[in-house]
Amino acid sequence: MAEVAPARFGAVEAGGTKFVCLLGSSPDDIVARTRIPTGADPEVTLAEVVAFFAGPNPPAAVGIASFGPVELRPGHPRYGHITSTPKPGWRDADLVGPIRAALDVPIGFDTDVAGAALGEGRWGAAQGLSTFVYMTVGTGIGAAAVVGGRAASGLGHAEVGHVAVPRQPGDTYPGRCPYHGDCLEGMAAGGAIAERFGRPGERLDGDDLRQAVEWQAGYLAEGLRTIVYTIAPERIVIGGSVAELPGLFPRVQEKLIATMAGYGALPEHAADGFVVPAGLGGLAGPAGALVLAENALQAG
Repeated sequence: MAEVAPARFGAVEAGGTKFVCLLGSSPDDIVARTRIPTGADPEVTLAEVVAFFAGPNPPAAVGIASFGPVELRPGHPRYGHITSTPKPGWRDADLVGPIRAALDVPIGFDTDVAGAALGEGRWGAAQGLSTFVYMTVGTGIGAAAVVGGRAASGLGHAEVGHVAVPRQPGDTYPGRCPYHGDCLEGMAAGGAIAERFGRPGERLDGDDLRQAVEWQAGYLAEGLRTIVYTIAPERIVIGGSVAELPGLFPRVQEKLIATMAGYGALPEHAADGFVVPAGLGGLAGPAGALVLAENALQAG
């Protein structure tokens, strides 16, 4: 019998600076890709997205993993919209509607970090797990929980980057979150490192690098403790540019166990495989959008 080729899906990772679009079925089967700058006019950007997928062999479905905040409730009149983003021109922008109308295929939609979580669950560092959390630490901090194999959401989506964290010893930085000041994102996102030390994390060395890793590990461990106590994940996967700081992961693991102070701590929490770097790198989000597209097709 002849082999049946896998269905080809469209994937859109919608970011504040660029839209990454793929056509394929998996990270190992990408037949086309492009990057489209996120302009000030959503209509123009989305028209370029549609043009990439349009043709004689359109995708069977399209998945969109978007920066937010976004409206995820399917029955809501603004489902598929970006909502209160500070990104100029994109507040209340409809992503799902124009792409669905132009291509006439099922559309899967979720946050960018939920997309990355699904990608890591299918092909990356969380393969084979039912309940895990993916966190990205870069320009901002976000996290998504996959529970029972599905990205969790309710009235909205999780905003783990804005949980409160205690200030680390010796850190007098006020925090840069415009809403909460010294929340997790305000203290530990990439911009906070750059403002403290006068240069981004990837350019730090010597004492500055050691101090940055110490503070960063402390803030992330406090955030991860909240995740451990509220979601009880089997694994926490961390991606994003800040996660590449040398020596960060072992120190986060140590500080997580210390901040749990013995309460609810299991041997698995101290194991090397509990807090791990992302396996797919920058491909996690687009790969997760492929999963969203597949799920949308299966749901009909």
